[in-house]
Amino acid sequence: MIKIQFHIRSFILFIIKLLYKPFKKFIPPETFRYAVTGGFNLILDIFLYFIFYNFILQKQIVNLGVIAISPYIAAFIFVFPITFTTGFLFAKYITFTGSSLRGRIQLFRYVLSVGGSILLNYVSLKLFVEYLFVWPTIAKMFTTVIVVIYSYLIQRYYTFKTATLLKKK
Repeated sequence: MIKIQFHIRSFILFIIKLLYKPFKKFIPPETFRYAVTGGFNLILDIFLYFIFYNFILQKQIVNLGVIAISPYIAAFIFVFPITFTTGFLFAKYITFTGSSLRGRIQLFRYVLSVGGSILLNYVSLKLFVEYLFVWPTIAKMFTTVIVVIYSYLIQRYYTFKTATLLKKK
């Protein structure tokens, strides 16, 4: 299993390295890796959200007996564990590989940062859909832009802090 993971990681890094060449003068490698892996995770997130909202939930309220969840929030809840996992793995093994923090510390901090992302997602979706009357899939796209900026900053300077960043303080 470890050998397969190594080959997948090597393949992803190879593709990113090829894509990076034209951007070398404009963007640091770590930021580019974050953009590529985050972009892939973003596309996966929006695609899964669309599938869940439109086809699995069929735009219907999810009634759990005790609570009823709007379909756009339920779609977010169902998609979240998938993109949480892929996001952490990409960040740890592809993007922020220079971090000297232990994996369990990174995971704990990632959980905290994602908690902020969840809150930001929830508030933004509610705002866009219920108060600004934006279509749910478009609202999810706007929300994602806000959350991506937050996520990059929190991951770069907190969750996967590198030794270089530690020395600068």
